[in-house]
Amino acid sequence: MVDTRFYISPSPVGLLHLLDECGGEAPEDPRGETLVISGADELGTADHSQVALAASKAYAADLPRTRAGAVIVSAALRDLVPAHCVAVVSSRPHELFVDILEHLYPASLKSVVTAERPDLAEPLIEADVHLGPNVIIGRGAEIGRNTVIGPNTVIGAGVTIGRDSIIGANCTIHCSHLGNRVTVHPGARLGTEGFGWLGHGTTNRKIPQLGRLIVQDACEIGPNATLDRGALGDTVIGEGTKLGNGVVIGHNSRLGRNCLLAPTTGLAGTTVLGDGVVMGAGVGTSGHLSIGDGAIVYARAAVTKDWPAGVKLAGAPAQDIKDFWREIATVRRLTKGDQR
Repeated sequence: MVDTRFYISPSPVGLLHLLDECGGEAPEDPRGETLVISGADELGTADHSQVALAASKAYAADLPRTRAGAVIVSAALRDLVPAHCVAVVSSRPHELFVDILEHLYPASLKSVVTAERPDLAEPLIEADVHLGPNVIIGRGAEIGRNTVIGPNTVIGAGVTIGRDSIIGANCTIHCSHLGNRVTVHPGARLGTEGFGWLGHGTTNRKIPQLGRLIVQDACEIGPNATLDRGALGDTVIGEGTKLGNGVVIGHNSRLGRNCLLAPTTGLAGTTVLGDGVVMGAGVGTSGHLSIGDGAIVYARAAVTKDWPAGVKLAGAPAQDIKDFWREIATVRRLTKGDQR
């Protein structure tokens, strides 16, 4: 969701005026003339005053159930738009939606970086919080009792950190909500912009990153780890999950409870891990995939597709570890001249 603790709430604007400003065609539905838009969100969480996107078949499952007031939609998905929504059909739905986001939230990045939010209250800091030298805390932030924040750390506007947490030196935390008993080691970057672009390799146009990072209770974030906030939704780190040194979590990824990710693991955007997933050092995923509960992914594996619960994976591309070792054994026999 677009959390107004982090992003300045837009002024409501008529749908037709919004489309005119952004170069979109007026919808055929006459309800578009009176529909007022107050913001944007994902299909699954948008309400009747918000606009959402359905650009490809990846959106087909969520589109019929959306409660959005208007949907920017490709022609191929027009028939899936529910009756209560105004369908805005576009030949360039992604580009139009980015135009709309930039129009609705023009100061979003600046407000995150500068933390200049006069609309928010002074920070709320509970008893027995220890702040090291040169700590900066933005307006609207909340820090829970007995939490320790190390020197030179920046806590952005609206960020919340629970009780009994430890935030190391030289960290930056923006657009994030952290639970109780969370440990963040020195140099970690939480709530950074996701790596989202249009026109890959040509225009490289930035997609506004307007989501949040949610770190649940008892998580541990290793030194120099980078956790991106969501694009519109949330990046979520489940309760009790531990991330090693230099781990990178891409936007909109969701990690279950009690996962263990060894140093230098990198998850591309929208990777979903079940509970208790273990990943060795240097594992990478290609994004937009899921790995089931209790899976073990051995070091330096490259995961490129969905895998069910309980699997053990190795290799690049990753495969079941029995198949991996069988192939290795076959190659070794061939290199020694054994033709069996």
